[in-house]
Amino acid sequence: MTATPQPQRTPKPKWLRVKLPTGESYRNVREIVSEHKLHTICESGHCPNMGECWGEGTATFMILGNICTRSCGFCNVATGRPLEADPFEPGRVARSVKLMGVKHAVITSVDRDDLPDGGSEIWAQTVRAIRAQSPGTTMETLIPDFAGKWENLARIIQAAPEVVSHNLETVRRLTKEVRIQAKYDRSLEVLRRLAQANLRTKSGVMLGLGETFDEVVETMEDLRSVNCQVITLGQYLQPTPKHLPVQEFVHPDVFAKLGELGQTMGFRHVESGPLVRSSYHAEKHVH
Repeated sequence: MTATPQPQRTPKPKWLRVKLPTGESYRNVREIVSEHKLHTICESGHCPNMGECWGEGTATFMILGNICTRSCGFCNVATGRPLEADPFEPGRVARSVKLMGVKHAVITSVDRDDLPDGGSEIWAQTVRAIRAQSPGTTMETLIPDFAGKWENLARIIQAAPEVVSHNLETVRRLTKEVRIQAKYDRSLEVLRRLAQANLRTKSGVMLGLGETFDEVVETMEDLRSVNCQVITLGQYLQPTPKHLPVQEFVHPDVFAKLGELGQTMGFRHVESGPLVRSSYHAEKHVH
Protein backbone atom coordinates (compact mmCIF):
# COMPACT_ATOMS: atom_id res chain seq x y z
CA MET A 1 0.00 0.00 0.00
CA THR A 2 1.14 3.51 -0.76
CA ALA A 3 1.20 5.81 2.25
CA THR A 4 -1.03 8.86 2.03
CA PRO A 5 1.22 11.93 1.62
CA GLN A 6 1.02 14.39 4.47
CA PRO A 7 0.41 18.06 3.66
CA GLN A 8 3.54 20.18 3.76
CA ARG A 9 3.63 22.88 6.43
CA THR A 10 4.87 26.22 5.14
CA PRO A 11 8.23 27.03 6.73
CA LYS A 12 8.29 30.01 9.05
CA PRO A 13 9.95 33.18 7.76
CA LYS A 14 13.07 34.50 9.47
CA TRP A 15 11.19 37.18 11.44
CA LEU A 16 9.43 34.45 13.44
CA ARG A 17 12.56 32.86 14.83
CA VAL A 18 12.90 32.98 18.60
CA LYS A 19 15.60 31.95 21.05
CA LEU A 20 15.13 28.84 23.16
CA PRO A 21 14.26 29.53 26.82
CA THR A 22 17.38 29.66 28.99
CA GLY A 23 18.74 31.35 32.08
CA GLU A 24 18.47 31.09 35.86
CA SER A 25 15.31 33.23 36.12
CA TYR A 26 13.56 31.03 33.56
CA ARG A 27 14.53 27.89 35.49
CA ASN A 28 13.32 29.42 38.78
CA VAL A 29 9.90 30.22 37.31
CA ARG A 30 9.58 26.72 35.84
CA GLU A 31 10.38 25.19 39.24
CA ILE A 32 7.73 27.32 40.99
CA VAL A 33 5.10 26.48 38.37
CA SER A 34 5.85 22.77 38.72
CA GLU A 35 6.07 22.77 42.53
CA HIS A 36 2.74 24.56 43.00
CA LYS A 37 0.96 22.55 40.27
CA LEU A 38 0.10 25.66 38.29
CA HIS A 39 -1.16 25.71 34.71
CA THR A 40 0.31 28.41 32.48
CA ILE A 41 -0.96 29.38 29.07
CA CYS A 42 2.70 30.00 28.26
CA GLU A 43 3.22 26.22 28.13
CA SER A 44 -0.24 25.09 26.99
CA GLY A 45 -0.32 27.68 24.21
CA HIS A 46 3.30 27.12 23.14
CA CYS A 47 3.87 30.86 23.36
CA PRO A 48 6.90 32.02 21.36
CA ASN A 49 7.70 34.62 24.03
CA MET A 50 7.90 32.18 26.94
CA GLY A 51 11.69 32.41 27.10
CA GLU A 52 11.64 36.21 27.22
CA CYS A 53 8.82 36.51 29.76
CA TRP A 54 9.88 33.70 32.06
CA GLY A 55 13.44 34.92 31.81
CA GLU A 56 12.21 38.14 33.38
CA GLY A 57 10.44 36.20 36.14
CA THR A 58 6.88 36.63 34.87
CA ALA A 59 4.24 34.20 33.62
CA THR A 60 0.59 34.10 32.64
CA PHE A 61 -1.27 31.78 34.99
CA MET A 62 -4.16 29.66 33.75
CA ILE A 63 -6.77 28.86 36.38
CA LEU A 64 -9.72 26.43 36.48
CA GLY A 65 -7.66 23.52 35.17
CA ASN A 66 -6.10 22.78 31.82
CA ILE A 67 -9.04 21.11 30.04
CA CYS A 68 -11.41 23.41 28.13
CA THR A 69 -15.07 22.80 27.32
CA ARG A 70 -14.64 24.46 23.91
CA SER A 71 -12.78 23.33 20.82
CA CYS A 72 -11.44 26.42 19.09
CA GLY A 73 -9.62 25.67 15.86
CA PHE A 74 -6.50 27.62 16.80
CA CYS A 75 -5.95 26.61 20.43
CA ASN A 76 -3.67 23.87 21.74
CA VAL A 77 -5.35 23.59 25.15
CA ALA A 78 -6.98 20.17 25.56
CA THR A 79 -10.75 19.90 25.01
CA GLY A 80 -12.88 17.56 27.07
CA ARG A 81 -14.62 17.12 30.39
CA PRO A 82 -12.76 19.21 32.99
CA LEU A 83 -12.06 18.12 36.55
CA GLU A 84 -13.97 19.77 39.37
CA ALA A 85 -12.90 23.31 40.16
CA ASP A 86 -10.30 23.45 42.94
CA PRO A 87 -11.43 25.77 45.77
CA PHE A 88 -7.82 26.05 46.98
CA GLU A 89 -6.49 27.25 43.62
CA PRO A 90 -6.93 31.00 44.27
CA GLY A 91 -4.75 30.82 47.38
CA ARG A 92 -2.16 28.67 45.63
CA VAL A 93 -1.88 31.08 42.70
CA ALA A 94 -1.67 34.06 45.08
CA ARG A 95 1.14 32.43 47.06
CA SER A 96 3.07 31.78 43.87
CA VAL A 97 2.64 35.36 42.67
CA LYS A 98 4.02 36.56 45.99
CA LEU A 99 6.88 34.04 45.94
CA MET A 100 7.86 35.12 42.43
CA GLY A 101 7.68 38.80 43.35
CA VAL A 102 5.44 39.51 40.36
CA LYS A 103 4.63 43.20 39.96
CA HIS A 104 1.96 42.68 37.31
CA ALA A 105 0.17 39.33 37.16
CA VAL A 106 -1.74 38.07 34.13
CA ILE A 107 -4.46 35.51 34.85
CA THR A 108 -6.39 33.59 32.21
CA SER A 109 -8.52 30.44 32.18
CA VAL A 110 -10.03 27.73 30.08
CA ASP A 111 -13.73 28.01 29.27
CA ARG A 112 -15.83 26.28 31.92
CA ASP A 113 -19.26 26.05 30.30
CA ASP A 114 -19.84 23.01 32.51
CA LEU A 115 -20.11 25.18 35.64
CA PRO A 116 -23.26 27.21 36.44
CA ASP A 117 -21.13 30.25 37.25
CA GLY A 118 -18.70 29.64 34.38
CA GLY A 119 -15.90 29.64 36.94
CA SER A 120 -16.50 33.31 37.75
CA GLU A 121 -16.42 32.78 41.52
CA ILE A 122 -12.96 31.18 41.34
CA TRP A 123 -11.96 34.07 39.11
CA ALA A 124 -13.11 36.65 41.67
CA GLN A 125 -11.52 34.76 44.56
CA THR A 126 -8.20 34.60 42.69
CA VAL A 127 -8.16 38.36 42.14
CA ARG A 128 -9.00 38.99 45.79
CA ALA A 129 -6.40 36.49 47.02
CA ILE A 130 -3.60 38.03 44.94
CA ARG A 131 -4.61 41.48 46.12
CA ALA A 132 -4.59 40.36 49.76
CA GLN A 133 -1.18 38.67 49.61
CA SER A 134 0.50 41.09 47.19
CA PRO A 135 -1.25 44.46 47.57
CA GLY A 136 1.35 46.14 45.36
CA THR A 137 0.73 43.79 42.44
CA THR A 138 -1.48 44.95 39.59
CA MET A 139 -3.49 42.46 37.56
CA GLU A 140 -4.78 41.74 34.09
CA THR A 141 -7.51 39.12 33.74
CA LEU A 142 -7.96 37.50 30.32
CA ILE A 143 -11.50 36.22 30.69
CA PRO A 144 -13.91 34.05 28.66
CA ASP A 145 -17.33 35.30 27.55
CA PHE A 146 -19.17 33.29 30.26
CA ALA A 147 -21.60 32.27 27.50
CA GLY A 148 -23.26 35.66 27.77
CA LYS A 149 -24.47 35.07 31.33
CA TRP A 150 -24.01 38.60 32.57
CA GLU A 151 -24.44 37.78 36.26
CA ASN A 152 -21.17 35.84 35.96
CA LEU A 153 -19.40 38.72 34.23
CA ALA A 154 -20.62 40.94 37.10
CA ARG A 155 -18.34 39.03 39.50
CA ILE A 156 -15.32 40.10 37.45
CA ILE A 157 -16.55 43.68 37.39
CA GLN A 158 -16.97 43.65 41.17
CA ALA A 159 -13.45 42.26 41.70
CA ALA A 160 -12.18 45.17 39.52
CA PRO A 161 -8.77 44.04 38.24
CA GLU A 162 -6.73 46.85 36.71
CA VAL A 163 -7.10 45.49 33.16
CA VAL A 164 -9.76 43.10 31.85
CA SER A 165 -9.02 41.43 28.53
CA HIS A 166 -11.30 39.41 26.28
CA ASN A 167 -10.01 38.38 22.87
CA LEU A 168 -11.97 38.59 19.64
CA GLU A 169 -9.18 36.42 18.17
CA THR A 170 -10.26 36.94 14.53
CA VAL A 171 -12.49 38.93 12.20
CA ARG A 172 -16.26 38.56 12.07
CA ARG A 173 -16.31 36.40 8.89
CA LEU A 174 -13.96 33.77 10.34
CA THR A 175 -15.31 33.64 13.89
CA LYS A 176 -17.52 30.58 13.39
CA GLU A 177 -14.58 28.59 12.00
CA VAL A 178 -11.92 29.85 14.41
CA ARG A 179 -13.97 30.15 17.63
CA ILE A 180 -16.59 27.48 17.09
CA GLN A 181 -18.70 28.05 20.24
CA ALA A 182 -18.15 31.81 20.44
CA LYS A 183 -19.99 34.75 18.90
CA TYR A 184 -18.39 37.91 17.58
CA ASP A 185 -21.11 40.26 18.81
CA ARG A 186 -21.27 38.57 22.20
CA SER A 187 -17.57 39.21 22.68
CA LEU A 188 -18.08 42.87 21.76
CA GLU A 189 -20.88 43.03 24.33
CA VAL A 190 -18.54 41.64 27.00
CA LEU A 191 -16.08 44.42 26.28
CA ARG A 192 -18.82 47.06 26.14
CA ARG A 193 -20.15 46.10 29.58
CA LEU A 194 -16.66 46.11 31.06
CA ALA A 195 -15.93 49.55 29.64
CA GLN A 196 -19.25 50.87 30.94
CA ALA A 197 -18.12 49.75 34.40
CA ASN A 198 -15.05 52.00 33.99
CA LEU A 199 -12.60 49.11 33.68
CA ARG A 200 -9.66 49.29 31.29
CA THR A 201 -10.45 46.86 28.48
CA LYS A 202 -8.19 45.00 26.11
CA SER A 203 -8.58 42.56 23.22
CA GLY A 204 -6.38 40.54 20.91
CA VAL A 205 -6.60 39.52 17.24
CA MET A 206 -4.57 36.89 15.37
CA LEU A 207 -3.54 37.46 11.78
CA GLY A 208 -2.77 34.92 9.09
CA LEU A 209 -6.01 32.90 9.20
CA GLY A 210 -7.30 34.16 5.85
CA GLU A 211 -8.59 37.57 6.82
CA THR A 212 -8.12 40.65 4.62
CA PHE A 213 -6.44 43.87 5.66
CA ASP A 214 -9.75 45.73 5.48
CA GLU A 215 -11.40 43.12 7.71
CA VAL A 216 -8.72 43.65 10.35
CA VAL A 217 -9.30 47.40 10.20
CA GLU A 218 -13.06 46.83 10.52
CA THR A 219 -12.44 44.63 13.57
CA MET A 220 -10.30 47.35 15.16
CA GLU A 221 -13.08 49.86 14.50
CA ASP A 222 -15.60 47.50 16.12
CA LEU A 223 -13.40 47.31 19.20
CA ARG A 224 -13.14 51.08 19.42
CA SER A 225 -16.94 51.33 19.09
CA VAL A 226 -17.24 49.56 22.47
CA ASN A 227 -14.44 51.70 23.94
CA CYS A 228 -11.79 48.98 23.98
CA GLN A 229 -8.59 50.76 25.01
CA VAL A 230 -5.78 48.26 24.39
CA ILE A 231 -5.30 45.95 21.41
CA THR A 232 -2.75 43.26 20.56
CA LEU A 233 -2.19 42.07 16.99
CA GLY A 234 -0.02 39.01 16.37
CA GLN A 235 0.71 36.23 13.90
CA TYR A 236 -1.26 32.99 14.23
CA LEU A 237 1.01 29.96 14.46
CA GLN A 238 -0.44 26.49 13.91
CA PRO A 239 0.27 24.49 17.10
CA THR A 240 -0.24 21.02 15.56
CA PRO A 241 -1.27 19.55 12.17
CA LYS A 242 -4.77 19.03 13.61
CA HIS A 243 -5.34 22.74 14.04
CA LEU A 244 -6.25 25.39 11.48
CA PRO A 245 -3.44 25.93 8.98
CA VAL A 246 -1.64 29.23 8.58
CA GLN A 247 -2.97 30.92 5.45
CA GLU A 248 -0.36 33.69 5.46
CA PHE A 249 2.71 34.80 7.36
CA VAL A 250 1.97 38.50 7.62
CA HIS A 251 4.98 40.74 7.02
CA PRO A 252 6.19 42.95 9.89
CA ASP A 253 5.55 46.03 7.72
CA VAL A 254 1.82 45.20 7.69
CA PHE A 255 1.82 44.88 11.48
CA ALA A 256 3.58 48.24 11.71
CA LYS A 257 0.93 49.87 9.49
CA LEU A 258 -1.88 48.39 11.57
CA GLY A 259 -0.15 49.61 14.71
CA GLU A 260 -0.09 53.15 13.34
CA LEU A 261 -3.76 52.91 12.38
CA GLY A 262 -4.59 51.71 15.88
CA GLN A 263 -2.99 54.78 17.38
CA THR A 264 -4.98 57.10 15.09
CA MET A 265 -8.20 55.26 16.03
CA GLY A 266 -7.68 56.20 19.64
CA PHE A 267 -6.44 53.00 21.29
CA ARG A 268 -4.46 53.95 24.37
CA HIS A 269 -1.94 51.20 23.73
CA VAL A 270 -1.25 49.06 20.64
CA GLU A 271 1.02 46.00 20.45
CA SER A 272 1.36 44.92 16.82
CA GLY A 273 3.95 42.46 15.54
CA PRO A 274 4.40 38.86 14.39
CA LEU A 275 5.42 37.55 17.83
CA VAL A 276 2.93 39.60 19.86
CA ARG A 277 0.60 37.58 22.09
CA SER A 278 -2.20 38.65 24.44
CA SER A 279 -0.02 39.06 27.51
CA TYR A 280 3.09 40.40 25.73
CA HIS A 281 4.34 43.55 27.51
CA ALA A 282 1.16 43.38 29.63
CA GLU A 283 2.79 45.40 32.40
CA LYS A 284 2.71 48.44 30.09
CA HIS A 285 -1.03 48.18 29.49
CA VAL A 286 -2.03 49.01 33.05
CA HIS A 287 -0.56 52.53 32.92
